[in-house]
Amino acid sequence: MTPPARVRRRPEVGEPALWRFPEPARTRLPNGLDLLVVDRPGQHVLSLRVALPAPISREEPGSEGSTLMMARCLDEGTAARPATELAELLERHGIALGAGAGEHVVHLGLEVTARHLGTALDLLVECLGEPTFPEAEVARQVRHRLTDVAHELADPTGRAHHELRQAYYAAGERARVPFGGTTASVASLTPDVLRSRHGTLGPQGGVVVLAGDLSAVGDPVRLLSGTLGSWQPSSPPGSVGRPRRAERAADADQVVLVPRPGAGQTELLLARPGPDRRTPHGWGTYQTLSMLFGGAPHARLDRVLREQRGWTYGMRLGFRPRQVGGQCVVGGAVRADATLPALEETLRILDTPGEDLTGREVREAADFVAMTAPARYLTADSIADELVSLVGDGLGPETVTRTLQQVRDLTPSGAAQAWDEVRTGPGWTVVVVGDPEAIAPVAQAGLGTVRTAEPPQVSPRPSRPPGPAS
Repeated sequence: MTPPARVRRRPEVGEPALWRFPEPARTRLPNGLDLLVVDRPGQHVLSLRVALPAPISREEPGSEGSTLMMARCLDEGTAARPATELAELLERHGIALGAGAGEHVVHLGLEVTARHLGTALDLLVECLGEPTFPEAEVARQVRHRLTDVAHELADPTGRAHHELRQAYYAAGERARVPFGGTTASVASLTPDVLRSRHGTLGPQGGVVVLAGDLSAVGDPVRLLSGTLGSWQPSSPPGSVGRPRRAERAADADQVVLVPRPGAGQTELLLARPGPDRRTPHGWGTYQTLSMLFGGAPHARLDRVLREQRGWTYGMRLGFRPRQVGGQCVVGGAVRADATLPALEETLRILDTPGEDLTGREVREAADFVAMTAPARYLTADSIADELVSLVGDGLGPETVTRTLQQVRDLTPSGAAQAWDEVRTGPGWTVVVVGDPEAIAPVAQAGLGTVRTAEPPQVSPRPSRPPGPAS
């Protein structure tokens, strides 16, 4: 008699275990720089990041943008070699070197193989400790930055963000001015101004992150101690001070119309106060809300404005944390002939009470945030960028794992409370950039105080100094 066939049961698919952000080995270099090292076997292009305290709030009035320009000019010539020789050395050894600035730090980054890490570190220390800021190179960078500013003001999205800063922040706040400065402030920058700004850099309070396959590096702590760990500024910089909340304008609850004749689309940009990453609701809660309202085509904003109405290619919502406080920002372009209904529908969706958020959409948004984390932090450069961002914000490497745990544990009631705190706070600052005929109905829609923006002031570009062509 033939035995009955065994029935094979399909295995149950359970919930994946919580993914944990890599835990770095942490030490302190001789000059006070904090060092975080993350070994990622198989990732042979190493990523190194350096963040040094340099709040843009300490820029001299009229020199806004000097921090960014100083950072960009660090590799434009040193006491040992001119810019062209530096560029040739970097190219010969396959080293990618970049520098920039944020609200609180100057950041430098390297991408290099282990074989050339020592050379890269020597050149980085040279750029940090002995930049000369040659007049011709500074003038070239100034011209490039002025071109960037002009492009930003000519672009609808860039112009919307310009007007948002002016309307949202109180007069005198540094946050009203872009990190990179205005045409007037950038045009006034000279090598002496950048040298003065460079003199405020120092290792105290700074951080270095090295991530990648370290099997061929040997002892990374010893290598970094003898290079970056030996860097000392010529004069000790002053104290940075504690961060504070940027003051919002008393009349920030307004609608700003920005005429742009002939525009086929209208740019909408809305902002109101939001949390920072220390919020008691958990930063993971707001990452989930960002996905739920404006993070994907099936999110609430796109589901109506794009899929049902056909008014936009996409409308996004996100939370922008600062060290103290933050913003909830909504933005996207809509059809010019749908400007007013699209704005009204956006405001209606954003006024959704927390209790109306369904358990299914909260769970789907939370699962997406939690389960895509391994892909977001797959590479050495993404890990290095996240670590240097966290430490620069005064947070530890464990923040990512804690945030993902908050996402996993999020309940509909928790999401509702967090959303209602934003929704019922100070009103929206609304910027509308578009054709005058398309945006005119907004002024009569009863949405609150309406103001028409003046054209931005553009300073004349500085005359070209003698020297080699850019």
